[in-house]
Amino acid sequence: MASVDGRDTLLGISWHDSAWIPVLNPANVLDYFSERSNPFYDRTCNNEVVKMQRLSLEQLNNMTGLEYILLHTQEPILYIVRKQHRHSPTQVTPFADFYIIAGVVYQAPDLGTVINSRILSAVHNIQSAFDETQAYSRYHPSKGYWWRFKDQEFKEKSKPKDKKDEPSSYFQRQRVDMLLSELCQKFPPKYYQPKPGEKPLAAEQVKKESEPVAESAVKSEDKESAKGGTQPGAATKPPAEKRSRLA
Repeated sequence: MASVDGRDTLLGISWHDSAWIPVLNPANVLDYFSERSNPFYDRTCNNEVVKMQRLSLEQLNNMTGLEYILLHTQEPILYIVRKQHRHSPTQVTPFADFYIIAGVVYQAPDLGTVINSRILSAVHNIQSAFDETQAYSRYHPSKGYWWRFKDQEFKEKSKPKDKKDEPSSYFQRQRVDMLLSELCQKFPPKYYQPKPGEKPLAAEQVKKESEPVAESAVKSEDKESAKGGTQPGAATKPPAEKRSRLA
């Protein structure tokens, strides 16, 4: 690639002339490039000498010094102009290339500028990646290090949280038991199931069967107490008589 002097690098600017754009062609593109308002054109070149003397551009091959030539054309949109220094008819040193796209002139970057720009872009992107990665890292003394990404936070926020059943308090349990006992007293059940899986019985029938069992239990308790209190053959003492005191 051409070695370019630092004074000639005009990579950040462009130039165009709207009056020339509709009629631009390979025959007049060098005349368009040699306009006085073009900052990429050096008026000390041999093209100015040929232009002032009204000579043909072929005379540039017989001259030495700075010159501009049309290097490549791709009608109607692309033209490439080269700036070079001619030492002899067969020896030249290129300085810079300029490309004209749709009538707008730009300076083509040299190889060093391209490599420098790519390296700076790569370093900037790597540094941005490290900064963003560092923002996702988390640390806790008990847990250590872990990653927390934005997608994970969004999923956690959008995921519905499962509501855990909170245990009832002692007051709530006692209050409910009291209310249930009151309701059972006011509205006793009509059917009663002795054991799971058995046929339910009417509550009145269960009540009648439980009453004789209770009476027999009371009689048996009375007999046992009578047997335990009196022993056979033991003499019973009469109660002591109260004596009246003499006045």
